[in-house]
Amino acid sequence: MNALRTLLASLAASTAITASAQEGWLVAGQQGLVRFVIVPAAQASDASAYQREIARLCEPERTCFLNFYTNASGAPVAVPLPDAIAAEATATFRRSMKNGAERFLWSCRMKMAQAECF
Repeated sequence: MNALRTLLASLAASTAITASAQEGWLVAGQQGLVRFVIVPAAQASDASAYQREIARLCEPERTCFLNFYTNASGAPVAVPLPDAIAAEATATFRRSMKNGAERFLWSCRMKMAQAECF
């Protein structure tokens, strides 16, 4: 029974919402390899803030997939993301060690100066 409790506690901890060292950034959860990060609205277009979070969340030389969102409506944070949050995508980050590729893309709704967006 103690082993079951330990297993359940570790599963709960792995899906819990975690706050960043940077105030306001939250890891809402994860589905597969993709982690969902809630961005403070004031930093939504701050490229250097994203780079700090990527460095904090992604181990060097490891595959890492992050989706970033704001939560202007104050919707309860859960996974799967509520529609109100899912509609506020700000950026994605993908690093695939298998393919040797790394890519950061802004959401087109952010209207950032960039050739490509999603």
